Amino acid sequence: MSTYFTDREYGARPRTVEAIDGRLWGGLYSLIRTRVGDGSFGHRFPEQCPDGNGPCGCDEQAFGHVLAAEVPWVDWPLSPDTAPDTPIILDLLEFCAASIGQPIQGAYHSFFRHYHLSWNRAAGLAQFVADVNLLFARSGVMYELTHEGLAVRLLPQPFSEALGWALFQTGDSETDRLLEAARRRILSPKLDDRRDALEKLWDAFERLKTLEIGANKRVQAEALLDRVATPGSKLRQMVAEEAAALTAIGNTFRIRHSETTQEALTSADQVDYLFMRMFAFIRTMLRASGRGG
Repeated sequence: MSTYFTDREYGARPRTVEAIDGRLWGGLYSLIRTRVGDGSFGHRFPEQCPDGNGPCGCDEQAFGHVLAAEVPWVDWPLSPDTAPDTPIILDLLEFCAASIGQPIQGAYHSFFRHYHLSWNRAAGLAQFVADVNLLFARSGVMYELTHEGLAVRLLPQPFSEALGWALFQTGDSETDRLLEAARRRILSPKLDDRRDALEKLWDAFERLKTLEIGANKRVQAEALLDRVATPGSKLRQMVAEEAAALTAIGNTFRIRHSETTQEALTSADQVDYLFMRMFAFIRTMLRASGRGG
């Protein structure tokens, strides 16, 4: 947790920045170079003592070769002045997190003037995650590393809490699967994953319309909306209008279908807006009908 004056006095900076800029990249670059230099990545890529007495640091060449294969869009050695695209930086950080350990000095080898090393995996990962997340928080970036070292995207706190605590108990396993997949994928830093989350949420919405008893989908959908608000009330009318609007959105924009007549969503903000709008509506229907939420 940050102990900087501005955080204490004015509160933490809102996490609204989507892209990692050059300033933040410079800090992340320095964290990685420091870990290369102190041997932290020797946990996965150990440099061996020439006398055969065990590991003594990080094999930077091996680190770079495997990085180039696993994250082929990154050039090694890294440049402090040229930031890769944000998703690539997040892949790089995950690679580093998977490779790191806290170096522990053993016997001193006077001839080569180095220590023989072992590594504490848990401590090294925890410190790396904490250092990266501090830089993210101070820069207002909407990402963080989990304690496992995986990059995730942060949503606005009230929505994130509702998403995290929602229960999906619709009685239909496929609807539950779609809702759970949507919940997981909307947290991805990758826009394509978030588009997929939106598609799955709209698919779940269409399936929810068929879960009540009724002769056809229209009757079933009306029965579900009757659970949300008293039939004949102004709120019930508004709920019906929102359901119709959401259905029209799914048919108008490139969410569930890919016809040339459908308009594409062009930004992450558009995807987030529609996801939050639909999720709020679905959660209301789930809670009203005793299906979780």
